[in-house]
Amino acid sequence: QLKLGYECIPPESLATLTTVARAVSDIANMPHNEKAAYVGGDAFAHKGGMHIDAVVKHPASYEHIDPDQVGNSRRMLMSEVAGRSTLLARIKAVDPAIGKDSPETKKIVDRLKQLEHEGYQFEAAESSFELVVRKILGKYKPFFELIEFKVMVNEPAVNGMNSSAMIKIRVGDEVEITAAEGDGPVNALDKAVRKALERFYPAIGEIRLTDYKVRVLDSKQASAAKVRVLIESTDHREHWSTIGVSTDVIDASWHALVDSIEYKLMRDQERKG
Repeated sequence: QLKLGYECIPPESLATLTTVARAVSDIANMPHNEKAAYVGGDAFAHKGGMHIDAVVKHPASYEHIDPDQVGNSRRMLMSEVAGRSTLLARIKAVDPAIGKDSPETKKIVDRLKQLEHEGYQFEAAESSFELVVRKILGKYKPFFELIEFKVMVNEPAVNGMNSSAMIKIRVGDEVEITAAEGDGPVNALDKAVRKALERFYPAIGEIRLTDYKVRVLDSKQASAAKVRVLIESTDHREHWSTIGVSTDVIDASWHALVDSIEYKLMRDQERKG
């Protein structure tokens, strides 16, 4: 239909193809293939300075169709080879009025350099990158505030649960304290924060973690080494990835979890207008 011009289904129905594909994967309880043609998250992904500069100027030079025609979207990947064009394209997705020489762009670049020095890498964590940009541009309002959390590991495990977490958060003028058990400290913390926030934001129940990766950044530091945690999430409509870095794997996981929740709530807020 898109290539030869033979209309099989209405264009407005074809534009739901990506959404339908993700829904089918969810019904089948299978991970969505992000490398699939047309409907995969990587189908219209671009990486590299000159490459992205060309895509921004003339998308058809690198894309065989407009991703909007199948309900997908263009992605500009951050990487060590990404140039200013890549960065500016990602910033303009948040605020089209920002220019390459604006003070805000310099602030974002400086902040990214600082975070990369700390061990952050946004190539695989685009949602965390977007949150950084929004916070610097003043286009983000926190949905909740952490007051404190505690995680305990209990041995021997009882009914497969060997960890518990207590969390205290503030949403507006209300303070919520909850606790949860889990199979490991990160799972317990994830359950606790969801339990604390679902009363205020029921949509959090839609979030499903699809992948969790931990990488040691400097093995020479042994047990004191920094770790990078990458979390991939979905809500059956889209998928996103977030990152956290710390010398404590639980703390790094917390930062990645918070970014995942904040991104979901922000996207839902945007859809509602």
